[in-house]
Amino acid sequence: MNKLKMLLPFIQARWLRRFKNRQALERYQEKELQKQSAYMRTHSPYYRSLPEEATWPLMDKTFMMAHFDELNTKGVKKEEAMAFALASEKNREFNENYQGISIGLSSGTSGHRGIFITTEEEQALWAGTILGKMLPKGKLVGHKLAFFLRADNQLYQSINSPVIELAYFDTYQPIEEHVSRLNEYQPTILIAPASMLVALAKAIEEHHLKMDVQQVISVAEILEATDQRYLEKIFQLPVIHQIYQCTEGFLGCTCEYGQLHLNEDIVFIEKEYLDEKRFYPIVTDFKRTSQPIIRYRLNDILVESKEKCPCGSVYQRIEKIEGRSDDIFLFEGKNGTTISVFPDFIRRCLLFVPDIRDYQVTQHQPTHVEIASNQLTEQQKRQVIQEFEKLAEDLEFNCPQLTFNAYEWNPQVKLKRVARKF
Repeated sequence: MNKLKMLLPFIQARWLRRFKNRQALERYQEKELQKQSAYMRTHSPYYRSLPEEATWPLMDKTFMMAHFDELNTKGVKKEEAMAFALASEKNREFNENYQGISIGLSSGTSGHRGIFITTEEEQALWAGTILGKMLPKGKLVGHKLAFFLRADNQLYQSINSPVIELAYFDTYQPIEEHVSRLNEYQPTILIAPASMLVALAKAIEEHHLKMDVQQVISVAEILEATDQRYLEKIFQLPVIHQIYQCTEGFLGCTCEYGQLHLNEDIVFIEKEYLDEKRFYPIVTDFKRTSQPIIRYRLNDILVESKEKCPCGSVYQRIEKIEGRSDDIFLFEGKNGTTISVFPDFIRRCLLFVPDIRDYQVTQHQPTHVEIASNQLTEQQKRQVIQEFEKLAEDLEFNCPQLTFNAYEWNPQVKLKRVARKF
């Protein structure tokens, strides 16, 4: 029955939800928001308790977890759900549900682990929507998906159907095991975090892995421009696609031209601007009913594009996902103030130096930054230092001490190329 429930959202996402202009999209969103508001005032104890005229508050992961019991509309208790989800992760068994509801844990990159729940109906809606938006044009059936992630969930398994097969690959397993299994499975679509895609591309380059995929989709991590170009070359594809998906919903995906768009047909995004282009998204998912995602403030830094996309979509085009607010580096300013530096400026200090692809930049203190990259020559190290000194001069902060160490990739941890640790 759930496979049949996937059909309508699939058709809507692929063909029906097309808007002539922003005004038409905004009218549609307003109607959906009104329906969501009416539903929550009836079914969510938290929103039912708010005065009619009250502005609904912003939420984040801390708020969600503090009010979990009264926010959700299914009577799920946080402590029981957390115990169930932790047991699933410990046993690496993800095919059970809790009182008919799928429960999962967020990866905790922001320092806090969160619980997310989905009903069977929401799983069908998610699967139909994501397949409608992401399946290659011209071929809808017969695909074999290889899906890499830290933890499986019935939400992801809901994609499996008589016409599409999904195989889950646990990132906790050794890369050699993945290569062996992929050589046998031969997927047509490969879905994995960017760092895993790079590792698999290296296996192809070294002739350990051979497969002919029609589509490669990056998830869970920021896809760096250098990695994207490398993947396009190795997989011999014109576009490496991206899915912007998190605990808070299916927020965005790339079009046929490889341009990232917000999924404004299923989520409403308010923007908290940091400058003319950068903003934090405040998400309201008007399709999700079991666990309200209403005015949920993410600490992702999105960079909007003002240019129209060749695909013709009226959905907001995103130039890049730059990082998170807690990855903004903080340096001592020359005038005694604290200078904030966006992750993109830090990346450029590495990207402006030739032949550096695998790297990680970690700020441990305002005066100390660690550069992890393998086999850097002394000339490359000097160039990196020069780039940081130039950046410090341009932005008027005291250049930190730079230390260089070896880069080690851990597939069990979400890779952040730029990270602040204090």
